[in-house]
Amino acid sequence: VANSGFLSLCAHGRVSGLAVEAGAAMSHVTSVCEGRTLRKGTRCLGVAGDHLSQHLHRLLRDSPAEPSLLQALTKKVLTQLKEQYCYVSLDYEGDLQEKGSQHPARFQTPDGRWITLGKERFCCPEPLFRPELLQHSCPGLHQLAGQSLLALPQHLRRHMLGNIVLSGGSSMFPGFPERMCLELNYLFQGAGVHIEVLANPRRGTAAWAGGSMAASLTSFRHAWMTKDDYQEHGAQYVHTKF
Repeated sequence: VANSGFLSLCAHGRVSGLAVEAGAAMSHVTSVCEGRTLRKGTRCLGVAGDHLSQHLHRLLRDSPAEPSLLQALTKKVLTQLKEQYCYVSLDYEGDLQEKGSQHPARFQTPDGRWITLGKERFCCPEPLFRPELLQHSCPGLHQLAGQSLLALPQHLRRHMLGNIVLSGGSSMFPGFPERMCLELNYLFQGAGVHIEVLANPRRGTAAWAGGSMAASLTSFRHAWMTKDDYQEHGAQYVHTKF
């Protein structure tokens, strides 16, 4: 058993750093120091990929598209639309006002009909940074990352600032790493640091890759529950051991 934030860091060759995870059901920010999760630096956001798919559906319902076409959109088709055509804007308010920046994209549904996406392309993932768009009162993912960093002692914070790792399928939107970097540098302006984020092209499955790497290390054996343990004590033993 291991924290997914730690595993995401492992996939990037690190055992210390700040993992910013945007997955399907939840998003997390986790501070890890030498393989140990720091509770003070852990935050959670109830906005992730599934919520963004539902948000895209609502956005399309509010568009002038044919109602019968939108009703035919399955979860699978919405996920394809989201993953293939949506992106994170670096200037959300500006792009909303300037129609020339809303580059339309056309998508053909499995039954042969066409959907055109305009501003929906960048409005879909924006709740990761502005949860209020989904009626959530919590801060955005970049603000949670800032809170996590500020909760740490100064000497640890300096190290974390150079080891911010992105992971999870919902971090794969084009523009997501650049926007996260932009927002964090804005939050820490005047601190005398320039923040960079690490965005591996395979970050969508970073936690799985990190899990494979960590499980192969002998130093990770303290986190194993063996088959013999399971057979002797049952599933509840996980709560005793960990």
